[in-house]
Order: sequence, then structure tokens, then C-alpha cells
Amino acid sequence: MTRILLAIITLFLFNQFSYSQTKSPKEFLGYELGSRFSRHHQVVDYFEYVSSSSDNVKLIKYGETYEKRSLNLAIVTSPNNFSKLEEIRNNQLRSARLIEGDSGEQDIAIVWLSYNVHGNESVSTEVAMQTLFELVNPENSETKKWLENTVVIIDPCINPDGRERYVNWYSQKSNSPYNKNPDAIEHHEPWPGGRANHYLFDLNRDWAWATQIETKQRLVVYNSWMPHVHVDFHEQGVNSPYYFAPAAKPYHEVVSSFQKDFQKVVGKNHAKYFDEKGWLYFTREEFDLLYPSYGDTYPMFNGAIGMTYEQGGSGAAGLGVKIKDGSELTLKDRISHHLTTGLSTIEVSSINATLLQNEFKQYFKKAEEKPMGPVASYLIKNHKDDKITSLIKLLDLHDIEYGNPSSTGSLKGYSYKKNSESKVSIDQNDLVISLYQPKSNLIKALFEAQTKLNDSLTYDITAWSLPFARGLDAYAINSKIEAAPYKISENTADTLSIEKPYAYISKWNSIDDVSFLSYLLKNKVKVRFTNKSFNLNQVTYAPGTLLLTRAGNENLKGFDSIVTSGAKRFDRMAIPAKTGMVTSGVDFGSNKVSFLKAPKVAVLAGDNVSPYNFGAIWHFFEQQIAYEITVINTSYLSNIQLHKYNVIVLPTGYYNDIIDKKILKKLNTWVEAGGKIVAFGAAISVFESSDDFEIAKFGNKKLKEQDKKRKDSIKNKSRLITYDLRERNYISHKVSGSVFKTSLDHTNPLGFGYMNTYYSLKTNSSRYAYLKNGYNVGVIKNKTDKISGFAGSNALATIDESLVYGVEKKGKGRLVYLVDDPLFRNFWENGKLLFSNAIFMVGND
Repeated sequence: MTRILLAIITLFLFNQFSYSQTKSPKEFLGYELGSRFSRHHQVVDYFEYVSSSSDNVKLIKYGETYEKRSLNLAIVTSPNNFSKLEEIRNNQLRSARLIEGDSGEQDIAIVWLSYNVHGNESVSTEVAMQTLFELVNPENSETKKWLENTVVIIDPCINPDGRERYVNWYSQKSNSPYNKNPDAIEHHEPWPGGRANHYLFDLNRDWAWATQIETKQRLVVYNSWMPHVHVDFHEQGVNSPYYFAPAAKPYHEVVSSFQKDFQKVVGKNHAKYFDEKGWLYFTREEFDLLYPSYGDTYPMFNGAIGMTYEQGGSGAAGLGVKIKDGSELTLKDRISHHLTTGLSTIEVSSINATLLQNEFKQYFKKAEEKPMGPVASYLIKNHKDDKITSLIKLLDLHDIEYGNPSSTGSLKGYSYKKNSESKVSIDQNDLVISLYQPKSNLIKALFEAQTKLNDSLTYDITAWSLPFARGLDAYAINSKIEAAPYKISENTADTLSIEKPYAYISKWNSIDDVSFLSYLLKNKVKVRFTNKSFNLNQVTYAPGTLLLTRAGNENLKGFDSIVTSGAKRFDRMAIPAKTGMVTSGVDFGSNKVSFLKAPKVAVLAGDNVSPYNFGAIWHFFEQQIAYEITVINTSYLSNIQLHKYNVIVLPTGYYNDIIDKKILKKLNTWVEAGGKIVAFGAAISVFESSDDFEIAKFGNKKLKEQDKKRKDSIKNKSRLITYDLRERNYISHKVSGSVFKTSLDHTNPLGFGYMNTYYSLKTNSSRYAYLKNGYNVGVIKNKTDKISGFAGSNALATIDESLVYGVEKKGKGRLVYLVDDPLFRNFWENGKLLFSNAIFMVGND
């Protein structure tokens, strides 16, 4: 069998394919794979051609990208299996207990191969075409045998938009013939690169959160198949040897012993072929199985053998590049390596089809009948603030079961808000998620307050719990709560009960409220909001509540219709009020009620700006609240007439080379005249370095001397660390995506819609001092405020009394400092209102 597979690879390397029935990629495309990059339409054309010419392939279009490129899957198996394909698929779902019934003794392995999740890791889409051909080649008796008991699902390109960005750029900039010198322009992608999708999201970190359209559509079909094996094909730095399973530690505790062991089986099979060829490779390093939103971990937590394969290359490789040992790495080499591991994976799966099926069944049987850990149920209190509705959409996407409590009463459980054991009363409108269900391992990974780490050297963040990320009033309960089918509660009000009311009142505590506001502003409705609470008709309204008064809107044609139709569209309660005199608090005409000036927003993008943070901001405005922004490239910032805008957003990045003293002075004048800057993360440093602004980081000359002494003490201890412990010492200064309890001033416009505590995801160890004269809206008071995730001891030693979110008043304008990213990967849902406050509320008070 080894000799046969090696023969396949050798034939490919020397380009000797010539078959009469189904054309090879070279024969169909007219060029040899590896001699150039294929365009997306060519890849789709080839897959359509093979599907039409082979009875082993069925092509499915499962969606489109933001740029309207097609997303496709090829299902490859024997004709006999095709005759019962739906039975195979349904039996797999029965094995996973996602549909009722007995799957019987099915011995079919389902292998899913995902290519090109990162657009500039472009080799894998080329490999997808060659892999498809090898599977349908009628002269290949070995692959034909594999397909007798294996269904192979091929996604040739998860991220067509990013890949086309890279391929188009490379085609324009590469030499002819290509230049292997790594200094050549063809090995240096410009900003933002082709790695991410249209909105510059890393789709390999979006599996669990499903913020992007590509992910949402993929999860629907993934969960309709639930494969035994899933492989995510990647590329890494050009000088790195090939990486394949087994994965590195830490493993999340829900990863089973069988999953770990089978990764070793797969890895040994790959090693056999790589050893024969003399190809370098490594295993068990760097790529761990902890964070649940990767293309290897998400399948793992769904019962599959999830694996990442990493080939040296990426956007810096092009068609060929000279690497550090003096040899050349070509696109053809990269294709050969990925082709080998892909076919080897199918081979191992076919040999072990019965074992995979049996273990798959046991995984879900154990998950449903004996869930891991003490927690038996998660209870989410329903405060009718849209958070339940938003959560349910995510649960549905993952096929996670939920319901209403069957009975009321009280229990004790861990309160996420209080970070302690607490008594909770159960209401029949609450949401209950039982761990006694097939997806209990995924639920545990997504909801657990503390992730167990058997190694602190991790590849990504170490805290992500949905109750923290979504601001849920949630409880982890150690007893099973019986649930009934969930009933959706109506959230509409009779907005026409008062003809031509004095005003409409609309709450402000969710992203849906922001979308409603965006709609109103686009339709020229003049909006006010209260800076103080008030009571009217025995209902108390919090600061930030929107007031849509008839005063100021008298001349707006269709004012009532705009408000009521908008309320219906966004499922908001626009409550009519017949008077502006309240029972208690501030009347509608009070100077404590502010006019909300529609923001004219500019967002910076370009060199030195984080494409991910910019993408999250861009996606937030366009896809989530539908509010117009102007994107300005940093290269021509100095030429912009700032008076056209009243809000400028600086995504995290390094601006010292972009915003020089002249531009900074210009910005300072603009702010003093009434402008507002919203600065994320590292962007704050450009203001920290200037005496014109108050913000200061730990160790900065603006801070007190004792902070400097504390930092110097930590530095001195680090100087004597031995070489082999340098990496460990390095992470002791880092914060690996940890959750911190942030004390929040919810009376400040930046904190409207929140309570006095906000759980922030801190992804770096930067510490800023409290503002002396500004508003310290969100702060970490003590290192004990770390709630979840890993933070190094040296990082924690300097975290006391640090600013997380602040507002500096400057003349008529404001600077909003967002030290932690409230839009992180757009899955930190609870931060979106805070960012909205920065845009819409701050500065209007």
C-alpha cells in the first residue's frame, strides 16, 4: 500500500498523468499545477467538470461569500454509496444522537478535507483539485478501494475572497519567471494581505463564534454530516518543515483518549511516506487543542478527529522561494506534501472505518449519558434584554438543545456575574441548557468559567466563556434541571395605542437597540437620550434611554410611521408617552436630556493598522448596525479635511510613523473644537507619547516613580533566567486572553446600558494609569480581579489600579481610550454596546 501511494505522488511530481475518462487538472486547465496560481472560477470549473464526468462525485454549492463567490463541497465516494448517500448521512446523525433511531452497524468513514481557510496559504486549493482527481482516477485501484467504505467531503476553498486578493496581487507583482530571492516584492504582500476574508476576519478562529457569513453557511452543512475526521490544511513560515498530528499540549479536557491516540495513528502513517521521501516534518509542537474555535478543535469537540496540517510557505513563498538552508521551496513541493497527507488521511480512515464509527458512537453516548465534570445544567436568567435571543441563534447553529425550566424553585450554583456560589430562583421564562445531550462536550468548552490548562504555553487566548463574552446572567448548576420545549416570548409593544404621542421611549442595552438607532438616524429622526434615570407610568428607565420627541421632528414627514415601522423591523418596544412630565427623575425637556448628534465617522486603515481590528470595526458598522462610515487610508491622512467628520476611530496599530507631530497637532486642534477620537489598544500610544494628552502607560515618565521601581525590579529578576527557561519567563510577562472583572461607571455615557461590573477580555499586558482629570469609566482595581484564563505572574504584579476604558475631555471634544478591545473577533458580544456608546453617546452629554 505504501508503494502504491508513493507511486501516485511520484507520477504527480513528474507530471505524467494521462487518462482517457476524467481529465487531470493539467489536462483540463491547460497548465501544470504549481506553475501558476489558479483562480477561483477555474477551481470551481474543474470541480464542476469532474462532478459531471464521474459517477464518484457530487458537487454541492452551500453558500456565497460577501463578495459573492461560490462556496462548494465535493462529495466523493463509490457509486454504491451514492445510491444510499442520504441513508449514510442520516445514520451518521443517528450515531451522534442528533436524530432519533438506530444507525445499525454502519462501517462507513466520513472524512472532511478543508482547504484554504487562510487566503494567502494558497497551495491547498491547488492540492484540492489534485486530490479530487486522484480519488476519481479509474486507473487507481487503491483510492477506488478506499471509496468503498469512505465518504470524502472536499471543501476546495473556505476563503475565496482572501485567496483571490492574494492571487490577484501575486499575479500582478511577480517576475516572469518568478524570483526566488526572498527580498523580491513578490514575497512581500501589502496591507492587509490575503490571509483574512472580505471583512478581514480570521476564519480559522470563527468556527465556534460564527460571526462571518462563510462560517454560518459552512456550519449548517458540517452539522448535517458530522464527519469522523476533519483536516484543516494550512501554511506557516517558509523556513518551517511540515507539521502534522499529533498535536501539541495543552489539550482541552474534553478531548478523548481515543482522539489523542488516533492522531498518533494518522501521524505515523504520514511519517512513513515522508520518511521514504526524506521530507522534513515535526509533530507535537506549537499547535495545541485548547481554543474551541479552530478548524481542528471545533471538530474535536464534535466527536471528530480534528487535525491541522501546516506546510511551510504562505504568502511569502509565491511560486518558489529560497529558504535559510539555501535550497528552494516551490509551489510544486508544497502541493506534493499536502497531497501526501491528504491521501494518507483517507487511507488511514478507510482502514479504520469500523473503529472510527464505533468510537464515534461511544463519544456521543458518553456525552449524553455521562457528561464530563460536575456541572449538569446551565441556567440563563431571562431579563428580556435581547441576550437570550442572540444566544439562541448561536445554539441553533451548533445543534445545541435548550428549553424552559419545567418547574420553578431555587437552586445554588456558580454565578458568573458574582464569580461565586449563589442562590438563584428559577423562572419559567429562563433558558436552561442541560449537559445531558449529545453536544455536552462542546457546551462545556463554550460555557465553562475556567479552562483547565495542563500547559501555559498556548497558541491563542485562554478564556472565552460565553456568559462572560455575552454579559449573561448565567449559573452553572450541578444538578439536572428538567426542561420543556422553549417558548419564544414576544417583545413588541402597541406603538399606536396613543395617537400622535408626545414622544416615544426606547430602551438602550443591546446591539439591536443600536441598529434601531442607526435606522432612525438614517431616516432623519432627531433623537435624544437621557443622562439620568426617570420613572413614568410605574416604569423606571435607565440612563441612555432613547427619547423620540415630537418636538424637533414636527417637520419630518411620516415621523410616527418611521418610528413604528422601525420598531417592528428591529423588534423594539417604542413605547408611546402622552406627556413629557415624568413621575420622578428628569423631564423630557430637562438639560439632563441630550440631543444625539448623528456621528460622521471616519475609520483609519492601512499600513501599521491591525487588519483584524479594522475588519471587526468595519463589519460592525456595515453588517451589524448598518451605519455608514468613511474608511481613510493612513497614507493620505495628512491631506484629509477633518471638519467633515466628528468621530475618528483608530483601530489598534502602530501610529508613531503615521501620526507625526504635525498631524498630532492637527488632531489636537480638531478635538478641542468638538471632535472625538476613539482609540483602540496600541493606537493609544501615540497620545501617550505627547504631553498634550493625559493618558500614560506604566513605566512612562508621566507616572509616579514607584511604578518605575516596580518595573525595574521585575526586569532585574529576568536577567538571570537560564536560556532553556527564556520562553517560560517570556510568558510570565504576558496575558493570554484572560477575563478580568472591570469596575464600570454605568452613569457615564460610555457605560450606559450596563451595570457596575463588566467582564473584559484582556489580550495584552499593557497597563495604563488612571486619568487624573478625565473619566475612569472602566478600571481593574486589583490583580485578584482576574476571573478566568492565563496571566503571567509578572504581568499580574503590575495590573493593579489600571485603566481599561476611559474618556479624556479636551476643549469641546473627547478622546475615548479602549485599552481592551470590546469588539475582539466580534464574538465578545457584551462589548459591542460599549463601543456603540463611544460612537453615539460620549460627547453628547
